[in-house]
Amino acid sequence: MTSGPEPGELAAARLLLIRLGITPEQLLAAPVAPKRMPTLDEYIERVAGAVGDGARRAYGSYWNRVRQVWGTRRLDEPTPLEIKQFAERCKAETVPRRNSRGGRSAAEHAIAALRCVYRHAVADGLISEADNPASRVPKPRRLASARRALTSDQLAQIIDVAGRTGNDPDLDSLLLRLHIETACRRGGALALRLRDLDPDQCLIRLHEKGETVRWQPVSPTLMHHLVAHADQRGATGPSDQVLRYRHGAPITARRYDHLWQRIGRHLPWVARQQVSTHWLRHTTLTWVERTFGYAVARSYAGHHGKNDAGTTTTYVRASLEEVATALAALTGEPHPLATQTGERVGLLTGSKRPSLRT
Repeated sequence: MTSGPEPGELAAARLLLIRLGITPEQLLAAPVAPKRMPTLDEYIERVAGAVGDGARRAYGSYWNRVRQVWGTRRLDEPTPLEIKQFAERCKAETVPRRNSRGGRSAAEHAIAALRCVYRHAVADGLISEADNPASRVPKPRRLASARRALTSDQLAQIIDVAGRTGNDPDLDSLLLRLHIETACRRGGALALRLRDLDPDQCLIRLHEKGETVRWQPVSPTLMHHLVAHADQRGATGPSDQVLRYRHGAPITARRYDHLWQRIGRHLPWVARQQVSTHWLRHTTLTWVERTFGYAVARSYAGHHGKNDAGTTTTYVRASLEEVATALAALTGEPHPLATQTGERVGLLTGSKRPSLRT
């Protein structure tokens, strides 16, 4: 028997504990049984039930592929190299589409889908951040967007074709007018409900990506036709979708696909350049920025987060009244919230104004 450890032995023990990341208090605590490591099948199902609808739509198909390939494997088994190989397979197997860019977005979404899973695993204490394999796989570098603002003549051609072709030119003209006036995304238009219309102040409430919600000014003409369209096509309850087919069913994203395919058949340059609804957003916001400045264009677009523009944007944010003033100039119509009027020639004047009929 000895009287106790020597000082050198204590120092060595402390050094060992520090290197192992263990505190003396942890040694005194009761032993805890290690958590059972779930399979990817089990854990992806749990994650899918915890995320929002947007994430499920974006990642669902990739999670299904992960479960097909690795479903029975433990969550901590795939390596960064295997995840990289999985992303490359997704890229190679992408079905070519009209706006395909070589499958780069498929690889990006595959990695993002796995990062989502492993972020939850880290939060649950199943793995450490240092052992997160998805975080060590870089996403493909994004190519510069090919989208741009349309010229006045190009916009007029698109409006003309939409208004005189197809099985429902009234609906298509209303869609174009809505996107040109508000610069909203396709999802914002599809999410528009009767409760989102404020006819008194000519405002619509847009629910867009990232669960953002904003009130956006529209012209009195557009508001009148949105209300009339909903009424004539069977939208009666506050939660009923505004935009509808002739037979009363709510439209889906397929209406946009058919619209641009038809326009592309009449205007070959639309098909060649892969023009889509998002080009209208570029067109409107470019005009607003050139005419009213960056702060108004940023608010018009619904951008309010931190970005590369710097913190100055926090102090120069445009008001709803300034956005309404820009809209009034764009449409050539007065707006209840506009703070001033002007003689600027907007995007929706003369032949470039979609013909709205009730």
